[in-house]
Amino acid sequence: MPPKFGDLKRYCDKNGWIMIRNTDHWYYEKVLADGTVLRTKISQAAAKEIPKNLWKRILEKQLKTTEH
Repeated sequence: MPPKFGDLKRYCDKNGWIMIRNTDHWYYEKVLADGTVLRTKISQAAAKEIPKNLWKRILEKQLKTTEH
């Protein structure tokens, strides 16, 4: 089952991401130990599933992680 935008928000809230703006989307950022700043933007349609191609890009480019 694909993740929902609400799942991504919970992930950010539990893993040290800071909400920097709450407007039409939730905007989060996280500063890594080496000074790298990661940023992600999350739709407020929390119950909506994240499309597979978008989820892959979010994992790789914004969260810099994998599902495993």
